[in-house]
Amino acid sequence: MQETNNDTILEVNNLKKYFPIKGGVLRRTVGHVKAVDDVSLKVFRGETLGIVGESGSGKSTLGRVILRLLSPTDGQILFENEDITSKSNRQLRPIRKDMQIVFQDPYASLNPSMSVQELIEEPLIVQTNLDKNERKKKVNEILDKVGLRTSDQLKYPHEFSGGQRQRISIARALVLNPKFVVCDEPVSALDVSIQAQVLNLMADLQDELNLTYLFISHDLSVVKHISDRVAVMYLGRIAEVAPKREIYEKPLHPYTQALLSSIPTVDKNSRREKIILQGDLPSPSNPPSGCPFRTRCPKAFDLCSEVRPELKDMGNNHYVACHLYE
Repeated sequence: MQETNNDTILEVNNLKKYFPIKGGVLRRTVGHVKAVDDVSLKVFRGETLGIVGESGSGKSTLGRVILRLLSPTDGQILFENEDITSKSNRQLRPIRKDMQIVFQDPYASLNPSMSVQELIEEPLIVQTNLDKNERKKKVNEILDKVGLRTSDQLKYPHEFSGGQRQRISIARALVLNPKFVVCDEPVSALDVSIQAQVLNLMADLQDELNLTYLFISHDLSVVKHISDRVAVMYLGRIAEVAPKREIYEKPLHPYTQALLSSIPTVDKNSRREKIILQGDLPSPSNPPSGCPFRTRCPKAFDLCSEVRPELKDMGNNHYVACHLYE
């Protein structure tokens, strides 16, 4: 568990999300997919915490459970020291304006039958008592902040490019002035040339609006560009978490080392020895005993199959879950 910080905006403790597997004629539960399996972490106000890992590691599920778009199986979610783990949708409604999400695919997340004005104005209608003129002013202000024209509000999502649609999604998420935003692979569906523009926009908006980001991505280069700290997930668990410089320069977990070795680089002096992981990601419905990474780890030994490692403090706010450091 990370060190205590009085300016913690979000804290999750031993969070789990299991999806039941149904089988047989009676559709009984015969097992569970352990998408998020005992995750504990803190997010500090004003920072960007990057979450990285392979597809199937549980990154997106973690983000959705934190926002209570999915109900947790077990564990605790604290937002600004308020326990929101078991709150009903009605109880969550006033809190949701402070917790927003930007989805991966802007075309899928925007209703194609609604104009830009209607899309951005909808959260204001649901969450505020602003009159029509005040709402219109808010829509115009946020469009300007994300780099779109006022006249764009009369158009529909299909009339925009992918980058522009993502700007609309960002405007919709930020129009309520949230404090915390989950960014679920927000640039992975965009051309590389557009990614940098959207990332720079998000960084500028973070400074201007004092936002806190949980930035989910499988692209380590993108995470390095925007994050203050990085948490590495593997098979539903946190393998390592540390400040950005620490994790990119001194990765401790063998999985983190393998991920970072795969980043392309043109600098001969900074090239790492490529680490090729053997085998595929195990099924989250039947994870390995002990350390979940042991079946692919080149440094695994007997203890790894017997005991599941816990996050250990290595100093400098660097935590790793690996028996090599015990």
